[in-house]
Amino acid sequence: MTSYYQDSIHGGSAQSLQMYGSVYSKSSANVPYTNGNHDNKHGVVSNNLNSDSSSKEQETQDETPEIDITISNVVCSYSVKCHLNLKSIAMTGFNVEFRRENAMLTMKLRKPNVTASIWSSGHVTVTGSTSNTEARIAARRVARLLQKMGYKVRMSNYRIVNVLGSCTMPWAIKIQNFSAEYPNQISYEPELHPGATMKLTDPKATLKIFSTGSITVTAPSVENVQRSIEHVYPMVYPYRTERSQHDVDRLNAGLKRKRKISEEESEEEIESEEDDIDTYFK
Repeated sequence: MTSYYQDSIHGGSAQSLQMYGSVYSKSSANVPYTNGNHDNKHGVVSNNLNSDSSSKEQETQDETPEIDITISNVVCSYSVKCHLNLKSIAMTGFNVEFRRENAMLTMKLRKPNVTASIWSSGHVTVTGSTSNTEARIAARRVARLLQKMGYKVRMSNYRIVNVLGSCTMPWAIKIQNFSAEYPNQISYEPELHPGATMKLTDPKATLKIFSTGSITVTAPSVENVQRSIEHVYPMVYPYRTERSQHDVDRLNAGLKRKRKISEEESEEEIESEEDDIDTYFK
């Protein structure tokens, strides 16, 4: 299950066209108009200028792309303020796995589809959510399961630790030229990784930018993911280029993988609902 955050992001050229269009229309509106022959010509010119500026603004709005931001993982953590016997939870709980060498217990939920990592100190980390609301629901559900096992659970210090988001630009990026333009902000080592790493301080985020136009963002909140993409869009816009057939094939392969994963998750949800129904009627 994925959630989408749509945002109409304007590039530098689009903003400049809108600015020029507004100034252009204001200057044309100041042209005097009277009933004289000479002034009639000015009146015609002013009407033409107004129509040209309005058409330019309309074209700019039509050409401005909408970029879909996909939030694929929201990680949250909290404390239950009590000591947990991991061995006892592993013996009595459902969908749990206890690894003694890591001193950690893993619990999986179906609705929402998340994985909780539990330590004996009472610290819990939940991964796999796709929104802030889903992360909070999953955290409360794990705490309720621990409470049903006899522990005096009190949730505290709940916070969103990490958010992973991604988006795809409507064009490819000249990644070498782009990284050379911002050497202080971007680290690009094609021998080690195909993407360029960009770290932002305001908003706080780390971006992986690929030549296919795909951008992966790691940030401490969903708002920072959106702000970071808004920040980087005018920077990569001058280095846009048409996608090659190889890039198109890579993007299509990625979309097929995502669709396959979503289909498998939906099938698992249907099977779990059928199991719950069978258990209830038994």
